[in-house]
Amino acid sequence: MKYRILTINPGSTSTKIGVFDGEELVFEETLRHSSEEIGQFKRIYDQYNFRKDVILSVLKENDIKLDSLNACVGRGGLLKPIEGGTYEVNDPMIEDLKVGVLGQHASNLGGIIAKEIAKDLNIRAYIVDPVVVDEMIDLARVSGMPEYDRMSIFHALNQKAVARKAANELGKKYDELNFVVAHLGGGISVGAHELGKVIDVNNALDGEGPFSPERCGTVPVRKIMKMAFSGEYTVEEFNKKVSGKGGLVAYLNTNDGRDVKKMVAAGNVQAGVIYKAMAYQVAKEIGSMCVALGGRVDGIILTGGIAYDSEFVDWIKERAEFLGKIFVYPGEEELRALAEGGLRVLKGEEEAKVYA
Repeated sequence: MKYRILTINPGSTSTKIGVFDGEELVFEETLRHSSEEIGQFKRIYDQYNFRKDVILSVLKENDIKLDSLNACVGRGGLLKPIEGGTYEVNDPMIEDLKVGVLGQHASNLGGIIAKEIAKDLNIRAYIVDPVVVDEMIDLARVSGMPEYDRMSIFHALNQKAVARKAANELGKKYDELNFVVAHLGGGISVGAHELGKVIDVNNALDGEGPFSPERCGTVPVRKIMKMAFSGEYTVEEFNKKVSGKGGLVAYLNTNDGRDVKKMVAAGNVQAGVIYKAMAYQVAKEIGSMCVALGGRVDGIILTGGIAYDSEFVDWIKERAEFLGKIFVYPGEEELRALAEGGLRVLKGEEEAKVYA
């Protein structure tokens, strides 16, 4: 039996949707929302009816019959920390997504919209591997400051999806192997996957790990303290220096590697140094995560948008290939990853987990 699944991935100014027949993508659309449309709502949660209606309208226009759906799968948002997997959307989850228990983000709408559409069709709604997936071992949580534990916030959906893909290439299951996965996007996260659990990972949101196109990564604490207490920055401005205007943006005023390569071609030597330094830091983080796995590594996976850049990938390989076989899966097929998570439950390969 082919299960038909609607996938929903809300972003700040768009909503990506896809319809899958089994593993086959049969319809995909990115629904753009103007600042005027989004601006009329005071809270993220207030947008859900607007976005749901746009989705339903587009499905109708493209003759996608709602009664043909077997499940709706939404992007997981900023929930309480949970282990990886596919979760059925329930009332406690809806409440935490609504109030933003760990923060407000458009991805919080994924589960809410999926549930709203599914309940009228008497089918199930799910989320898969949200960014708050937390499977870290206790040793990895210790920060060096007792007031704060290290946190697991990373590109869990894509990291776990590509790890399963690599496992399939090796003829085994994800939970039978150890991988180091580096997601190379606007933020960069590098995770140690041990037998299906991400036992350690840099917190790509709050400033750990390699610098990235938009984030500063790990920086000297005393220097940061001096800047923070200088009186030159507001809290909002300083947050932007950490995430949003850090990394490549801070050095080169762009978050696009293609722009950097044009600068290099035009003779900007410093641009080349900065871009290669980012690859250098990624390779160092990969080495760190290999140590977290005790050197027992079945593969190293490079994914995300920057993985399309073969030169950047080669810079990482030059330093890290001795650690294990390197798989390269450019981009991030989030809609497919959502569909695959729902499909595993529908086919009885996994049980849906319960959020509490």
